[in-house]
Amino acid sequence: MAELIVALDVPSRAEALGLVDRLGGEVDFYKVGLELYTRAGPDVVRDLRARGKRVFLDLKLHDIPNTVSSAVRATAELEVELLTVHTAGGAPMLSAAAAAAEAGPGRLALLGVTLLTSLSPTDVEAAWGRPISSLREEVLRLAAAARASGLAGVVASPHEAEALRRRLGPGLLIVTPGIRLPGAPAHDQARIATPGAAVRAGATHLVIGRSVTAAPDPVAAMAEVRRNLERPEQVDA
Repeated sequence: MAELIVALDVPSRAEALGLVDRLGGEVDFYKVGLELYTRAGPDVVRDLRARGKRVFLDLKLHDIPNTVSSAVRATAELEVELLTVHTAGGAPMLSAAAAAAEAGPGRLALLGVTLLTSLSPTDVEAAWGRPISSLREEVLRLAAAARASGLAGVVASPHEAEALRRRLGPGLLIVTPGIRLPGAPAHDQARIATPGAAVRAGATHLVIGRSVTAAPDPVAAMAEVRRNLERPEQVDA
C-alpha cells in the first residue's frame, strides 16, 4: 500500500500544528513546503518530529553543487525522511546531493522534481524554448537523470507514474502530488488523479492537499481517501 502524505500548505506554524493535532493518529506523514518552511523555519520540522510524525521537506533545491550538498546535510540533521531537489539542476548537482544524503545521519531519501503538476505542454515548451513530443517523455528523461545520479526517487504527476515504473523499474520511489477525490476541483493542478488511480499506476507515495486540509472534516476526508484506494479506477490519459 502506498504511503499517504498530507501537505501542510498553510501560512503559519500554529495552523500547521493545529491541523496535525486535529488529524491525530489518522496521519503520520506530513509535507512541509516552501511557504511554511520560509515562515516557520526548521522549528516546524522539529515540532512534527517531537509528535512522532514523519516529514517530507519539499524545498525543490536548485543551486550550485556545494550549496545543495550543504543544504542536504543540514536537512538530514533534522531527521527528515524525504527531500526534493530539482532535476533541472544537472548531473553534478544531483550527484553531490546524493552523496551528501548517503553520508549523512538517518535515512534521508532524495527525490528529483521532474515537471510540476501545474505545467501544461505549452508551459514546458515556453520554459525549455523548444517543442516537446510529450510531457511524459520529458518526465522520463529527467527521471532517468535523477536515477543515474543516485537519487532514491522522483516527484511526478500520476499521469506519468505507470511509464516511470515500466521504464525505471520497481525500486524507484514515485511521489505523486495532484491527488484529488472524485469530483473535487483541480485548483492550480493540470495533471491530477484519484488516490486509487495513482496507486494502480505505480505511485509509492501520495501527497494529499486541499482534498483533506480544506475539508470541513479532515478526518472524514482522510477516511474517504483510504476508501478510494480500494476502488478499481484508471488514470486518464
